[in-house]
Amino acid sequence: MRRSKRPHSPEQGWAEDGGGSQRKEEAQTPKRHRWSSHAEEAELQERYARKNHHGKTYGRCRQITSRPDQGLQGEARGPSRGVDARGRTKAMGTLIRTNHGKDMEIPVRNGALTETNANTGGHIKAQTLAHGDSARTHPDAYHSSSHTHLSSLHKQQNAPHAQHSSAHVQRAHSHTRSRGHSRSGSRSSNSRSSRTKRKSCGDDEEGHLVYDAGLLLNERYEVVSTLGEGAFGKVVECLDRNKNERVALKIVKNIERFREAAQSEIAVLGEINSLDEDHTFACVRMLDWFDHHGHICIVFELLGLSTFDYLRENDFLPFTVEQIRHMAFQIFRAVCFLHRNKVTHTDLKPENILFVRSDCDVEYNDRLKRDEKTLRSLDVKVVDFGNATFERDHHPSLVSTRHYRAPEVILDLGWNQACDVWSLGCILMEFYLGLTLFQTHDSKEHLAMMERVLGPIPPSLLNKTRKRRYVDRERLDWDEHSSSGRYVRKHCKPLKQYMQSKSPEHQQLFELIGSMLEYDVCQRITMEEALWHPFFNPLRTLRCT
Repeated sequence: MRRSKRPHSPEQGWAEDGGGSQRKEEAQTPKRHRWSSHAEEAELQERYARKNHHGKTYGRCRQITSRPDQGLQGEARGPSRGVDARGRTKAMGTLIRTNHGKDMEIPVRNGALTETNANTGGHIKAQTLAHGDSARTHPDAYHSSSHTHLSSLHKQQNAPHAQHSSAHVQRAHSHTRSRGHSRSGSRSSNSRSSRTKRKSCGDDEEGHLVYDAGLLLNERYEVVSTLGEGAFGKVVECLDRNKNERVALKIVKNIERFREAAQSEIAVLGEINSLDEDHTFACVRMLDWFDHHGHICIVFELLGLSTFDYLRENDFLPFTVEQIRHMAFQIFRAVCFLHRNKVTHTDLKPENILFVRSDCDVEYNDRLKRDEKTLRSLDVKVVDFGNATFERDHHPSLVSTRHYRAPEVILDLGWNQACDVWSLGCILMEFYLGLTLFQTHDSKEHLAMMERVLGPIPPSLLNKTRKRRYVDRERLDWDEHSSSGRYVRKHCKPLKQYMQSKSPEHQQLFELIGSMLEYDVCQRITMEEALWHPFFNPLRTLRCT
C-alpha cells in the first residue's frame, strides 16, 4: 500500500487532537487556530494521563462502565422506520446481500448460527466465538476476558484453513492533516520518563526500530522501503520470501503502551479472521504477527491508497454519487458485521478506508482544464482496529477523530455503536463534497457547526451533559457575532443546501445521510437499516439479475 509521509510535529503533541495535513478547504479560508485550546488539552492531560495512545486504560477494566452517563451503550433497538422485516433481522443474525448476489446471515458470537439462504436455499456455515474459554485468553491483553490468546492466534494463522490472500495493510495512525486522534494520551506521555523499553538490537530515542533496506525480519520478511510513520511506529513494505510477494508490515514502537495497544489490535483482528474465514466482509485481514526484540510486528496485504489520499492526489475532486454508492455499500456491510458481533470501530474516517487497488485511468478534463483520474476498481476495505471496543469492555469517554466525532461523545453522554453511524455520515458527505464537513478543532465550535448544518441540538441532550460550559439556558452557549461565529456562518450551511442536484439519487443519498446524522442515538438509523435504504436499491437489483 502506498503511504504519504506525514511528519509529526512534537510541539503539537498527541493530546485530544493530533496532527494532520491541511485540507483544501483551509487553503481557501483565512488562517485560523485549528488546534485544541490550552484549557482543553490541560483537561485531557489530567483526565487521561494513564491511557495509551488508543485511549485504553491500564486498569484493565473488563466490564461495561457503571457511569450513569454511559447508559447508552447497553441499549438494544428493534426494527424501526418501517423497514421490511422480511429476512432483514432474524433471531441471531442479519440478512446481508453478498457480492455474489446471495443473501446470507452475518455470523454472531456466543451461539452457533445456521440459517437457510433466502435466495438459494443453500446452507450458511455456522461460526461462534468462545470468549469464556480460559485456554484462549491472553493475560496481558487489554480485552483479556474476550480476546483470543495471541500465541493461539499465531498458530491459527499458520494452519492450512487460514486464508491470508485478502488481508490488508493498516494505515498509519499519525498524519499531518489538520485532524486529531482522539485517544492519545497527554503530551507528557511522550516524554522519556514515561517510556518502558525492553532490550532491543537497535532503537532510536523515540522507540522506533532502526533498520535499513534488506533487513530480514522473522527470517522471512525482507524490508524494501518505508511506507509511513506514525505515533505507534512505522509501516514498511517487505518482500515475503516464503511466498515471493510484497506485503506491508507494521512495526510498533518498543514502548509498553504501544505494545499493549498492538496486542489488543491483534486480538480483534484474529477474531475478525475467525468469524469471516470466507473473506465476505471488507474488513482488515491479518496475515501474520511476531515480536522482534520488543517490537510487535503485524503483517498485512499490500493495498492501495486510502480514500483521503486519493482525494488529495486528485485535487480533492469529489466522488460521483454512483462511486459513493458502491463504496458505501461495502463499508456499511463491514461495519454492520462488526456491530452484530458487539464491536464498535470508534475511529472511522477516510484515512481508514483503503482501496484494494488504486490504479487509475487519466483523462484530460476540458471543463476543468486539467487531468482527471478515474479509478479502475472501487473495492475498499475498512482498516485500523487499534481503537475497536467490545460492547462488554470499558468505554473511554473520548473516542473518534475530531471531525467524525458524534455529539454524544463531545457532550460526554456516553456512546454506543451509533457513534460509528455518525462517523460514516460525515464520511459520505466528505466523499460527496471532497472536503471535510466539520473542519474544526474546538468542541464548542464543532457543536455550533452541527447546529448550522443540522438545526438546534435538542435541549434534552444539553440538559444531560456534564460539559456545562457549553450550555446556557438549555441552549448552546454560542456567540454568532464572534469571529468563530462568523467563521461557522460563512463555511457551514443547512444540509440540503449542499445538494448539487435534485435528481432522485442525490435526494436519496441526502435522506440517508440525514438519518445518519441524527442527534438522538435512538432516532439515528442503524447499519442494518441503512443497508436496506432505497439508495442501495440499484445494487440489490443488479446483484439479483
